[in-house]
Formats: sequence, C-alpha cells, structure tokens
Amino acid sequence: MYNILVVDDEKEIVNAIEIYLNKEGYNIIKAYNGNQALKEIEKQEVHLVILDIMMPDLDGIQTAKKIREKYTMPIIMLSAKSEDYDKVLGLNTGADDYITKPFNPIELIARVNSGIRRYTEFGNISKQQNNLFKTGDLEINDETKEVTLDGKNIKFTPTEYNILKFLLKNKGKVFSIDQIYENVWEEESYGAENIIAVHIRHIREKIEINPREPKYLKVIWGIGYKIENI
Repeated sequence: MYNILVVDDEKEIVNAIEIYLNKEGYNIIKAYNGNQALKEIEKQEVHLVILDIMMPDLDGIQTAKKIREKYTMPIIMLSAKSEDYDKVLGLNTGADDYITKPFNPIELIARVNSGIRRYTEFGNISKQQNNLFKTGDLEINDETKEVTLDGKNIKFTPTEYNILKFLLKNKGKVFSIDQIYENVWEEESYGAENIIAVHIRHIREKIEINPREPKYLKVIWGIGYKIENI
C-alpha cells in the first residue's frame, strides 16, 4: 500500500481527499502545515505528497523546497488560485504537477495514480537488456535509471527522467505538449503547457551548456519539442 501525505490547513479538504484516495487503496497521512509535513516525512516512508500552496507559517512553496533537499517523491501542488504565476512558482520549487481548487475528484485520482506509477517505475531496476538510449554524449541507462552527459552522472527527478527518456527514445521526432504529457503521465492532458514548459526548462539546465542555444533538447515553435538525433 502506498502512503500519500496530504498537507492543507483546511481540514475539510484533507478529509475529502482522504475519502477519495482511500477508495483507491491508498493510505493517507495527514498534515495541516508545512512543518508538520516535514516531520511526517522524516518518520515514515511517503510515496507522494499533495501540498497546498497557501498555508500559514511555512507555506507550500517553502515546504516543497525543503522536501526537495532530500527526497524525490512526486509533489502535487494544490492552489485556490488559477493564475499562471502560482502554478509556475510551484513547479519551479520542484513540484511535479498541480491541481487548482476546487478540483475534480476524478482528475485528482488520475494525477495521483500517474505520479505513483512514474515514481515506482523510476525506483525499480529493470531486468530487461538493451535499455540504453543515446544521442551524442547524452545517454540514459534505463536499467539503472542513470543519465550521463560526457560520462558524468546527472541527477533528475522521476518526472524529468521520464520526459527525457520519452524524447530520447524517439530522438529526431517532434512531439506536442499534449503528446508529451499523455505519453509520460499516461492520461489525458488537462492543459499542460506550464507543467511541460517548466520541466523542459529544468532538463535543459541540466543537459545543455547554454540552455538558450540548446544542442540536444530543441523547441520547434508552434509544434513542440524534440531531442536532436546527433
């Protein structure tokens, strides 16, 4: 059974999420502020965090930053605001996804299922052979879940890794934002422009000498993204 940490200062929302996810077989850990959430993560294994942005004391943005100092589990941000700034800010702190309140329970469950799937796949060492994907000096070993550039290991979150792997496996092909989202998240895109754009920028910062003039991860304006076949 997977442990989902739900963090929100509104207890009614925490209780509602617990009901939805209990029905899906998840175990829910509750926290009502950022400091309490960090203590829960230290005490027990957490496989995914649902984290509200607007909380007193330690807000969701600062909490996500502290989580990312040690842990790679998926973080889904909750926000009552629909402004793009809040969504991008959450993603820039290391969050993998976001949901705007009030949320659709079906969408919430789909996002959680997708996050857990990516996280567990990232953590499992595959026994299959020939899982090497390469272009130029950039290489993914999908058996060990390692990314190397010029022979040096680069650390990725599970979401970043899965986006890069999908594009590298299909190097030379251009994919739209919706196609990337649907292939990596394995669910319908609910308007994923910000999510994909921020993750792409993070990947570029890790694999490109000059992210503004990328060698590997290219944008095809008006269409999407591709990994160059070098």
